[in-house]
Amino acid sequence: MRKGADSVDGVEATVYRVPETLPEEVLGKMHAAPKREEHPVITARELAEADGVLLGFPTRFGMMAAQMKAFLDSTGGLWQEQALAGKPAGLFFATGTQGGGQETTALTAVTQLAHHGMLYVPLGYSFGAGMFGVDEVRGGSPYGAGTFAGADGSRTPSETELAMAEHQGKYFAAIAKKLKAGATVA
Repeated sequence: MRKGADSVDGVEATVYRVPETLPEEVLGKMHAAPKREEHPVITARELAEADGVLLGFPTRFGMMAAQMKAFLDSTGGLWQEQALAGKPAGLFFATGTQGGGQETTALTAVTQLAHHGMLYVPLGYSFGAGMFGVDEVRGGSPYGAGTFAGADGSRTPSETELAMAEHQGKYFAAIAKKLKAGATVA
C-alpha cells in the first residue's frame, strides 16, 4: 500500500498501528505477528488530520479485529464534529483461510465509514487481469487488496497479492489527491 501511495507525485503515506487491546500472553497463543515498533500508534485526532485513510486489518470471524473496532469506537468525538466527513477511505485485509470472510469484513467495515460520512473508495476491478487469475491462491477482491495468512499466520503475501496492494495504494492516493485538490478550488 505505502509503496503504491508514495509513487503518486505529491503524496506522502504514513503507516500507523492502532492500540493493542490484548495481553502479550494471548497474542503469543494466537501466533500474532510481533509489533511493528517502527509504526507509531495512531490517535483519533491524527486520523482526522489525514487527507485519506486506508484501513488494513485482520479478520476475526468475518469482521474487523477487535483492536480496529475499539479504535474506531474511540472516534465518537470525531463523529460528533463530523471531522471525517467527506474524507476518502479504503480497506484491505488478511484472513487465515479462503473462507475467512474478506468480503464480509469489508461489508461490515463500511458501516463505520458511512456513519462518519466518509467516501468509500473500493478497489473495484481496477487491478485488471490480476483480479481474475485462478492459477494461484490469492486474497483480495473488488472491496480491497487482501492476503491469506494461513490458519497459523505463517503464510506471507504472494507476489500477486503484493502487486494488488501496491496498485490499491497508488489508485487510492491518486483519488485522495484529486479530492483534496478539488476541495481547495471551491
